[in-house]
Amino acid sequence: MAAELAAAGDWLAVPSVVCLWIAVLIRAPGALRSPEQRGLWLAVATAAAAMTLNLPAVIAYAMSREPSYAHTVGLVRNLIGVLSAGAVLYFVAAATRGRRLQLASWAGTVLWFAVLITLDATAPDHGTHTIPPTGTPVPSLAYWLVLISAHLIANTVCVFVCWRYGRRSESRALALGLRLFGLGTALAWVFWFAYLLKALFGSTWALPALPLMMNLHGLLRAAAILVPTVFALRRTLADTATAWRLWPLWRDLVQAVPYVVLTEPRTGRLLELLWPPVPRNLLVYRKVIETRDAILILGEYVTPGVPELARGHVAGTGVPEQRRTAAALACVLKEARRAKLAGLPGQPPRAPALDLPAVMRGSAEGGDLEDEARFLVDVAQAYASPTAAAFAPATRTA
Repeated sequence: MAAELAAAGDWLAVPSVVCLWIAVLIRAPGALRSPEQRGLWLAVATAAAAMTLNLPAVIAYAMSREPSYAHTVGLVRNLIGVLSAGAVLYFVAAATRGRRLQLASWAGTVLWFAVLITLDATAPDHGTHTIPPTGTPVPSLAYWLVLISAHLIANTVCVFVCWRYGRRSESRALALGLRLFGLGTALAWVFWFAYLLKALFGSTWALPALPLMMNLHGLLRAAAILVPTVFALRRTLADTATAWRLWPLWRDLVQAVPYVVLTEPRTGRLLELLWPPVPRNLLVYRKVIETRDAILILGEYVTPGVPELARGHVAGTGVPEQRRTAAALACVLKEARRAKLAGLPGQPPRAPALDLPAVMRGSAEGGDLEDEARFLVDVAQAYASPTAAAFAPATRTA
């Protein structure tokens, strides 16, 4: 069992480091611009650097060189690890808005750096830093106790804060990110606590599982900082799907009232999505606003009695009740568009025949735009249906 755990940990080492670096590179532009995310990103970036220097292939290469080379790699790896611990504390301080804790995190990091370098420099000649199964830790027990204390203190505080704020957060993305980061940090805490037991008491029973724990910690931290990207991607895909479904209705309506469009539209549906005329995050917003404005203007071309005829027509064609409001509006809009394009006079705006559905009135008054977008998607679907195409109020009233 111990051999299988060690093999699994070694196998996961490279994928874990690769995932960390991918996450670090993807999140770098946004994180470096945001003070709230900078500490978290730095903690993951430095952890990725330290874990890179701890890869079995890197260690084997360092050990094959002269002792001074292996010593330098080990010292740099440990110092980067301490920097990662300091970045974790800085992230915690930023999350809790503790100015003193921010200063303390950097002061503590500098102090840990100075102590480790001093202990390394004053130790007898040595190669790579390690705690052998038997014998004295290299370069010294004091060196390892300082290093382990840095990680245990930072990880303990971080797990507590992630657990506390993850439960309180109203943002799903933030709560998920904190939980993933906290879980990864908890695994790192177990890793360093096992090394503390080994340094103080020679306990080795947990050692086979430690590489697996550290590499799982890397995957969880990578996932934690990618949560905003995943949520943003999901929102972009949802907005793209909504804009795609709205486009046929929007196009027909703005052909009748082109002055509601604020920016020059693209020549096709696909081009509109691949190269939107507005920032991508505003694409659905603009489509909804312009569609609503077009509906309001076309409402002046709705003949009295047509909405009632549309509702009766929809009810008689077997449209499900929950979609009848959208289907009836689609029928009315087709007729109003015909009237506008035919050059027929509009009705006085003081007494419009078209009464907007509640979901559109609420959005116009500051309500939920997402609800209106979903409703307009239903209208767009009904607009292209045979039910709307068959609506002919002029023939019915003749």
